Amino acid sequence: MADHQKFLATARRVVTQEADALTILADGLGESFGQAVELLLNANGRVIVSGMGKSGHIARKIAATFASTGTPAHFVHPAEASHGDLGMMTRGDVVLVLSNSGETPELADLVAYTRRFSIPMIGVASRPESTLLQRSDVAIVLPALKEACGTGVVPTTSTTMTLALGDALAVALMEHRDFTPENFREFHPGGKLGAQLSKVSDLMHMNGAVPLVAADTPMSDALLEISQKGFGVVGVTDHDKRLIGIVTDGDLRRHMSGLLDHTASEVMTADPATVAPAALAVEAVAMMNAKKITCLFAVDPKGGGQVSGILHIHDCLRAGIV
Repeated sequence: MADHQKFLATARRVVTQEADALTILADGLGESFGQAVELLLNANGRVIVSGMGKSGHIARKIAATFASTGTPAHFVHPAEASHGDLGMMTRGDVVLVLSNSGETPELADLVAYTRRFSIPMIGVASRPESTLLQRSDVAIVLPALKEACGTGVVPTTSTTMTLALGDALAVALMEHRDFTPENFREFHPGGKLGAQLSKVSDLMHMNGAVPLVAADTPMSDALLEISQKGFGVVGVTDHDKRLIGIVTDGDLRRHMSGLLDHTASEVMTADPATVAPAALAVEAVAMMNAKKITCLFAVDPKGGGQVSGILHIHDCLRAGIV
């Protein structure tokens, strides 16, 4: 029978040791971190992130985080760099190299290339006297702490610190650039994250699909517009095409007697709830839920009150917004 308590004790020891290492890392960060951020901000080209082995896996993640948060970046494998991929680096780029020991032999050609062509390099390692850090323009020293594996040979604590350092660099760059959720969505259009950051304008129906009638339209014609467009409502506009009301199922029931003798403006609910096209779709869903309605007309506050489109709750559900 497996000893689950022993497994749990191991897990807690590892997590605690790595958490302690992150605290030590945070306390030890100094001027070199600020220099690294400044170097990355001033890059005219891209950020090239490289590392070998486990450091390479961390480097890939850091490059992906940079790229998705507004800092153009990609990963270059150091072994492949020696066989042609050095051409991916050009003047104007900044190179971020990860190596716990700072003596990884596969990095030699890549480091030499940056020195030859004066490409700024940020080195991250745990040994200040290492070849990598000695040759770097900016050297970030990781605390030389024991790995959490118990044997001291499996990259665990060191890779956790390197990953956290990469996140810290990315967030520092984001904050300096005032990177917003809207910016973030541009790089994440797919999946649940992209859905949650969708704007009303991304999902709404526009132009001829929007059910609209003029204020003086007979209700017989307004009913046809409701039926043809299939939203269960119709917007009512004035002479300047501004939305002044909507006709819903509830309005129809309240005016059932002699309905066809009325105009749209006589039946409508005035000053309906609307949403801006630039608003997040999740905000529109919250509004529809609060008001117990299924549709919202999108009205641009800068557009003089004219209708830009219509959003149905089903549009949001199909997009994965709940």
